[in-house]
Amino acid sequence: MFMISAEAVDRALTFGGLVETLRTAFRDGAVQPVRHHHTVERPDGAASTLLLMPAWTDFNAAGTSANGHIGVKVVTVSPDNNEIAKPAVMGLYLLLDGKTGEPQALIDGQRLTQWRTACASALAASYLAREDASRLLIIGAGALAPFLAKAHSAVRPIRQIRIWNRTFANAEKVAAQLKAEGLEVEAAADLEQALGDADIVSSATIATTPLVRGALLKPGTHVDLVGGFAPGMRESDDDAIRRARVYVDTRAGATKEAGDIVQPLASGVLKPEDIVADLHELARGQKKGRGGADEITLFKSVGAALEDLAAGIEVFRRFEA
Repeated sequence: MFMISAEAVDRALTFGGLVETLRTAFRDGAVQPVRHHHTVERPDGAASTLLLMPAWTDFNAAGTSANGHIGVKVVTVSPDNNEIAKPAVMGLYLLLDGKTGEPQALIDGQRLTQWRTACASALAASYLAREDASRLLIIGAGALAPFLAKAHSAVRPIRQIRIWNRTFANAEKVAAQLKAEGLEVEAAADLEQALGDADIVSSATIATTPLVRGALLKPGTHVDLVGGFAPGMRESDDDAIRRARVYVDTRAGATKEAGDIVQPLASGVLKPEDIVADLHELARGQKKGRGGADEITLFKSVGAALEDLAAGIEVFRRFEA
């Protein structure tokens, strides 16, 4: 069995390549049981969340290899980690042979999650963002921010990237990191102005009070909501939902777990039939993406085990080779 580190994951993957791997995965499908979602209460701080995300190759799908694969990700989300300079998300991914169950690889789950989450957002943007979208706003300066910047830049001609964070110094730190890698990036002090200027807004926070205000979005904006993985969390307000054509990664996950979808559904601001499509339908050509240059689109992801499985298989194959 291979032990694959975060650095090895970085060497194995490219953003454009993983976007296409995920496009194929959503087109072909996989078996994804409902994830196990548990709250771990703590007496001295915010509760942690334990997620168990299994998936395996759909042997009824065309193009499946003889044995296929089984995978499971174990993830913890601990909000208080930010106070001790540790990532909020930790995890491991175990990849198994689909026929024998033999362990094939134990992969750094935090890094795999960062790659697949950002590339799922970029996959959605390839259908939903304007072809000429060049100004990207990233809300949140956590570990995922650099990955979102690079993934969106792989599918659209991004020329300007702004990073906004409640703590401005953290936004400056991420901006400096990306600048050193050759990207045009700056920290944004004024969120309202940045929202009004952006062609793509990518938000990756654990906010419970909306940061993306629909009234500030210009026509043609694409909104990518990555945080808000629980019903009580929310990154966008009702105006954003009302003004946008709404898409999700998976209907089952987003309508049960994502506060940006669950709360508007509960209040009647959003109806189930208002969700235009998920990534399966977009990848299979069953539903269309952006319909016009002035249309506002909104994509909400909560993460799918299929994404981890596809990314894990790709890393394993590259590492094995």
